[in-house]
Amino acid sequence: MTTANRAKWLRFLVLILGGGTIYKLANVKDAFYVPLQEVMGLSHTQIGTLLSVNSIVATALFVLGGMLADRFGTRKLIPLGLIGAGLLGLYMATFPGFGGMLVVFALLAVCADCLYWPALLKAVRNLGSDDEQGRMFGFLEGGRGVVDTVVAFSALGVFVVAGSGALGLKSAILFYAIIDIVAGIAAWFLLNSAAEKRAEAEPVGLSGLIEAMRVPAIWLVSLNVFMVYTVYCGLTYFIPYLKEMYQLPVALVGAYGIINQYFLKVLGGPAGGYMADKSFRSASRYIKWAFLALPPVMVLILGLPTGAAYIYPAMAAMLSFAFIVFSMRGVFWAPMSEIGIPSRITGSAFGLGCLIGYAPGMFAYMVYGAILDRFPGQQGYTYVFALMSVLAVIGSLVAGRLNRIIGGPDAKAAVPA
Repeated sequence: MTTANRAKWLRFLVLILGGGTIYKLANVKDAFYVPLQEVMGLSHTQIGTLLSVNSIVATALFVLGGMLADRFGTRKLIPLGLIGAGLLGLYMATFPGFGGMLVVFALLAVCADCLYWPALLKAVRNLGSDDEQGRMFGFLEGGRGVVDTVVAFSALGVFVVAGSGALGLKSAILFYAIIDIVAGIAAWFLLNSAAEKRAEAEPVGLSGLIEAMRVPAIWLVSLNVFMVYTVYCGLTYFIPYLKEMYQLPVALVGAYGIINQYFLKVLGGPAGGYMADKSFRSASRYIKWAFLALPPVMVLILGLPTGAAYIYPAMAAMLSFAFIVFSMRGVFWAPMSEIGIPSRITGSAFGLGCLIGYAPGMFAYMVYGAILDRFPGQQGYTYVFALMSVLAVIGSLVAGRLNRIIGGPDAKAAVPA
């Protein structure tokens, strides 16, 4: 491996480290929900409010984040986002009241979703060549899964060693904060590449966003992400389905959740990247056929008899469905390279894409949940899973149209001169 390649992959590892840690503070409830209630005195409603505020601010600032990535460069914004999140974690560890936590969660969205995430996507896109975008984004997703798992379990270990009380929670939050700060400092020193210097040499602002909005293919990429993410949100309801319809034991519910949330991310991202680059030679083409693979798997899921005797076949079928979805998540940003977005407006393109693509997080869970509340039992799950299949078919049409624009006679019209 050449020196240039070693430097490239070292920078990529720093990006993975930051991507796997910057959201831990905003999602501290994942491992420490009960301690947040017992130590900080937060109610269910207050914790829900914190998460809602974080999501609202994040959604509102995605586009601004993309513009900032184009205007100031990723080498400045990535360390700023990470170190800023770390400093907020230091303040969170003082156990401020609910009002202080509201400010923290709002500012965490600024650091993670405005300053960091669009800049991260731009940095990854610029780090790899056009023929390895699927692998780069796939390994980013898989690497984030590994880091996410290691950091989460390490924080849990710190919590236990420190006594599992107030000191334990404080220590775990400080652990998250220090990891963010260390990752930010490392990013500052290691992301100063020649490509980054060229990107900073031609900064753009609002003009970059306007230029990105005029590219039809960007809207298709964004809609493609939107469809994948809407189906992804439905994976949440496999867990209660297994518990209600197959009497899944509590211990297995936890095991399935860990595999579904972490292990499949680790495997699915790289697998999707490899398939997109090597087998399909296009991320958009891979996503099209992956979408079409989902309805038959769902037919198998709904066709299996219910009851404890069929737990393992049901789990295998659902994990297969989820694996395909995670493989799509790993590469759904790779088409940004396929449509030929100029480097100078990559941040604006990703910011616009994030605004549209991640929008299902604001309503999909409510829609799926309302269906299950309106139609309890097997009927409700059948409706939800059927809806996911219909969305997959629609997603295949979107991905197919995107692929035709990329590879067909309309390709030159995808990006304005």
